[in-house]
Amino acid sequence: MRKFFEKIVEGGLLISGGVTSFTILLIVFFLFKEASGLFNSPVVEEGYVLAVNKSNDVSHLSPETIMDIFDAKITNWKEVNGKDEEILVFRFSDLTQYYSEEELGDEFQYVPDKISELVSKEPGIIAFFPQQYLAKDFGGTVLPEEKISLSDFFAGTKWYPTSAPAPIFGLIPLLLGTLLVSIGAIVLSLPFGIAVAIYLAEIANKRTREILKPVIELLAGIPSVVYGFFGLVVIVPLIQKGLNLPVGETAFAGSVVLAIMALPTIITVAEDAMRTTPRAMKEASLALGATQWQTIYKVIIPYSISGITSAIVLGIGRAIGETMAVLMVTGNAAVIPTSFFEPVRTIPATIAAELGEAPAGGAHYQALFLLGAVLFIITLLLSITVEYISSKRKM
Repeated sequence: MRKFFEKIVEGGLLISGGVTSFTILLIVFFLFKEASGLFNSPVVEEGYVLAVNKSNDVSHLSPETIMDIFDAKITNWKEVNGKDEEILVFRFSDLTQYYSEEELGDEFQYVPDKISELVSKEPGIIAFFPQQYLAKDFGGTVLPEEKISLSDFFAGTKWYPTSAPAPIFGLIPLLLGTLLVSIGAIVLSLPFGIAVAIYLAEIANKRTREILKPVIELLAGIPSVVYGFFGLVVIVPLIQKGLNLPVGETAFAGSVVLAIMALPTIITVAEDAMRTTPRAMKEASLALGATQWQTIYKVIIPYSISGITSAIVLGIGRAIGETMAVLMVTGNAAVIPTSFFEPVRTIPATIAAELGEAPAGGAHYQALFLLGAVLFIITLLLSITVEYISSKRKM
């Protein structure tokens, strides 16, 4: 009967592990499947076209160039390798400036012909209008429909997902913001966290340990939004006044808040790992004449390196994947940072802030899934790197 019960337990554990692993694989597959759809999305907003005069020899415009043209930052076609001709921007809403309601028709039946007429007589025009109003004998040149490319996303330097006529999904500012905040948090939290773990495990007396350990573990249970409020009310003003900055919501503020959040996890896991070192090994080291610090460095840390590695990985994961606290204290500016003391936006904060507003299945929705895939890869690479470094240390 006992063996039968053990077999049932083993089978249950096997099924549980298999289902968990399969579920994780399905999540990863779904993430990358949704993300890959971005590169099948058109550069220009779906359902619309961009058209130019037939005399215009420009045949390709990148999303960033289109945005600069419609924002009047580019005003001459020669700036995009065209003729020396002033650019005339035409949006569909501008149609009534050129034609009266009578000319357009009671049911807008003459709109396609009027748009065709306007484009054919204005040599410098670039027209953005719904595809349904494209005349069969259109008098201009419709720019070829292009798909968002890998370079548009991975080498893009701007993030304007709602820009019209061409949304821009550039990874670089979000990636740099994420790395800046995360690396800063890791640099601040790891040395202090490992030092506190060593103190609790090997130096502090029993009474001190019994007081500090529950307090540190309690900090790990505080919701991230509470840390965000604390950072916004206390840390941000201190940074702004102490460093004489125009704003306190910076990458540095995000790093400080994330470091505080990661400390309880790092301290708890690393301290538990160090306390598993056999007492005989420590006594043997001391008996051979090693000091307490030499024993910690030469015996305890190498023996517990696996647990310390786990603490580092968990701390890094907390830093990279955090959303609300970072969103509240980093300024939420999707621009390429040039300093540690400027507003930034991270990948997790972008996903949290925009996913609820992105139409399901659209380019914006797919771009956010691709950001999630990038975040997954970053975390995976960092974990592999930490594991590799720790394995080299063992050897």
